[in-house]
Amino acid sequence: MSEPLLKVKNLRQHFKISRGFTVKAVNGVSFEIFPGETYGLVGESGSGKTTIGRSIIRLYDPTDGEIFFNRDKISGELSHKIWRRLRKNMQMIFQDPMSSLNPRKKIGDIIGEGLDIHKLYSTRKERNEIIGEILKKVGLSPAHAERYPQQFSGGQRQRVGIARALVMNPKLIIADECISALDVSIQAQVVNLMKDIQHETNCAYLFIAHDLSMVKYISDRIGVLHKGYLVETGTTREIFSNPAHPYTQSLLSAVPQPNPAVEKNRKLISYDAAAANYENRKMRRVNDDHFVLDWQEG
Repeated sequence: MSEPLLKVKNLRQHFKISRGFTVKAVNGVSFEIFPGETYGLVGESGSGKTTIGRSIIRLYDPTDGEIFFNRDKISGELSHKIWRRLRKNMQMIFQDPMSSLNPRKKIGDIIGEGLDIHKLYSTRKERNEIIGEILKKVGLSPAHAERYPQQFSGGQRQRVGIARALVMNPKLIIADECISALDVSIQAQVVNLMKDIQHETNCAYLFIAHDLSMVKYISDRIGVLHKGYLVETGTTREIFSNPAHPYTQSLLSAVPQPNPAVEKNRKLISYDAAAANYENRKMRRVNDDHFVLDWQEG
């Protein structure tokens, strides 16, 4: 096993709302992502998935814990040199493809902003060629560089967001529910595009989503979040074939089945019923990679 590209240790992210009230969005989450791997992060809305992604890329300053990326510690105070390495080698695809794109800028300038900041080209012609190539890679035309975001459909705007992340040739991409706003047919195109690009560049993904069928398709390993706690983690096969935590069992039971006969007999498992059969909440090893984690509601 190679050295982890990203290592998150005991990450906590709390937001103080008032003198007597603090929202504990993330509580002691730990996981690793290896080069070329896709790590899926799943859970219901409000479980802390997006907060974790934003904390890792330092859009939020973590309350506590340590984050290591490509051997650099990126939690706490960072030097200018580490900031530049972080911004170049870690990119994020945001959930809403419209609000994350500046409506006053052309697509070419949006995608090329990172190239301009890090001076990754020698001439204007080279810059335009790089932008044109990345647009073709995501299924758009180089001529689209002269258009504005509002002139595109939702699926095309999401491709622009992917192109903006990929143009820097990053080692890690945080995909924050990047397909949730798209039609089902477009979702498949975008996910297949991401898999193809991963095979070409060996980049890693932190794939944040609540669509379990899509997470199963794209992820190598999965972490399950519940109320800010990572309650279970393991390979995709382990999580879907042998879910150990009651919340994971409840979550998987809600996934619709494409086979009508199977769907007709599918039984929903309530969280309370699953929890009643789960007596041992202490950390225990299921096998080499599959862990069930102790947690407390707080």
